[in-house]
Amino acid sequence: MLRFLEIFVEVVQWLQIMLSPSLIGVISGFIVYYNYPNQYGAAIGFILAFSGLAIGVIWATYIWKKYGTNYFMSRIMATPELDGYRKDGTKVEEDESDEISK
Repeated sequence: MLRFLEIFVEVVQWLQIMLSPSLIGVISGFIVYYNYPNQYGAAIGFILAFSGLAIGVIWATYIWKKYGTNYFMSRIMATPELDGYRKDGTKVEEDESDEISK
């Protein structure tokens, strides 16, 4: 049961990673088709949408195999400034954090 939940979370996060370039491709394809509502505009729009989907699938699969989607998404959503770390990864001391917040 626990393994099923781990795989479910990985798949949901894979979908989140895949959707980003896919939406960019679909939106750009729609914009092209909206500006050129003929056969050529439809063909170029379809190619843009399909290439966005393909790039999203390839990128999400690469992330899943190399890092794991859970690790990747947690690094993207992390806020080190709120956790007491500088941008270079060093920890802010207690007396420094008071000076920074002033």
